[in-house]
Parts: sequence; C-alpha cells; structure tokens
Amino acid sequence: MFNLDRYLKERAALIETALANTVVAHQGPAAPLYESMRYSLLSGGKRIRPILALASCEAVGGRTGEAVGLACAIEMIHTYSMIHDDLPCMDDDDLRRGRPTNHKVYGEAIATLAGDGLLTDAFKVLARCANGSPNARAETVLQTVAELSDSAGSAGMVEGQAIDLLGEGNPMDLARLEYLHSKKTGALFMISVRGGARMGGANDGQLEDLSAYARAFGLAFQVVDDLLDVESSPEQMGKRTQKDQARGKATYPALLGVERSHQLARELIERAQHALAGFGAAAEPLRHLAAYVVERKL
Repeated sequence: MFNLDRYLKERAALIETALANTVVAHQGPAAPLYESMRYSLLSGGKRIRPILALASCEAVGGRTGEAVGLACAIEMIHTYSMIHDDLPCMDDDDLRRGRPTNHKVYGEAIATLAGDGLLTDAFKVLARCANGSPNARAETVLQTVAELSDSAGSAGMVEGQAIDLLGEGNPMDLARLEYLHSKKTGALFMISVRGGARMGGANDGQLEDLSAYARAFGLAFQVVDDLLDVESSPEQMGKRTQKDQARGKATYPALLGVERSHQLARELIERAQHALAGFGAAAEPLRHLAAYVVERKL
C-alpha cells in the first residue's frame, strides 16, 4: 500500500541533497551572496513543486534521477520568487517559514541579488540535464527550458505578480482572479508536472492529461492558501496571516465565502484525480499528492 509520508520524506531528502550540492558555499568577497541564496533555498518547506516533478516523471515510466535537475531548477525559481515577494516594495513580509525573511537578515540589496542569482542559475542547472539522462535529449531539454521560461517570466509568474499588485484595492471578479492565479501560482505547478513528465519520456496524450491535473492542482493549492490566510495563525503558518484583506487583495474567501471556497478546493482535487484516470499504479504519488493539498491544510 502506498505510503505518502514515506514518499514525501524520501523525495524531499533527495531534493535537499541535490540543492545543497547545486548552490554551494563560497569564500571570498561575494560570500554573503551565496550565504543569502542558501539561507532561503535550504530553509526547508514541503518541496511540493520539485516532488511533483519527480512524481510526474515516475508516472510516465521515467526514473527519478531523470527529473532531479529540473526539480532543483524549479525550487530555485520558487525560492527566488519568495525572496522577491517578501521585499518591502512587494508584499513587505518579515517572516517566512518561521524565520526572518531574507532581506531582514542580509539587507534588501543582497536579497535582491540572491533572488537574481537563483533565477538565472536555475536555467544553467536545467540546461545541463542533457548530459545525464537517456530521455533528456537536447530537443527535450530545450522544450523544457522554453516552458520553464514562460512559467517564470512575463507570461507566467511575473505577469501574475504584476496583476496582483496592480489589483490591490480594486474590484476583481472570479474570472480575473482565476487568471491571476493561473499565472502567479499555477504556472510553476504546470511546469513541475509537464516538465517532469517530459523528462521521463511522456507522449502527447500523457502531457495533455497531466496538464489538466496540474491546472486543477494549482488552483486548489491557491484556494487553500487563501483559506489559510483567513483561518490560520502566524504560528501555524510560519508567516504573517490575514495580510490579503489588509492590502485590499481579492481572494477566494472574499469573493465566494469560506464555506464555498472549501467546497471549491475539494471539487478541484476531484477534477485533478479524474485527469489521472488513464494512468496506472505509477501515478499513485500524484493521486495522493492531490488529496494531500486539501487534507493537510484544511
């Protein structure tokens, strides 16, 4: 019987080791930069995005090692986004994962550069995957690099962050909110799933089904995050809560109410599960991860 807790611990340990070996400490005049990068990158967390990349690779018959480089690249980009989101010019947060945010420890300038370094170095890590996997042909890696760029850049996370900032204090309907989060949150989940599957040798039909899974998974994740911002304490979350309402941001609980938002999250997870109907036992980690998003957080 599949044991999700064991799977998460094993995959997280694999990713932690790979990340520590990818961004190493340096001596010399720029040492604080690398300390800052490692401070946030190795700060723990559930590692859901890189684990999704590994699980998606496995779901199509690939080996875990074929997606480790992509998994590291995705976590590096996710970490960069958190460092920058926490800056005073963005969300202005002092706490992340129960610790002072990067700019509170290293200053705004070094924190900004740490984010820049993680984002740029992520593409180096992914580009080098072509040397270590039978499925990672140059064409496959190039496709994945392009999709990761779309997910992280002005067509993905950056666009979503811009819409989020520009929308503060302004009315936003449900369609616009869903679009915002398909970019700000969903884009990185999409590349985690699609990229991991592609590195594992997925065919077009598998990529289509897994895209539907990722779309529903990412939106459910965001709905739950919005609920946690309302229902949890800073001690439980390891970061400031109830900040969305204070900044005048549109959220699912604000638009739909708490009860309907809980229901929507569960409906989305059912949709994600349905998208995996054509996959066999190798997709069990993806099925359990979908349920985990709601069950763990609600």
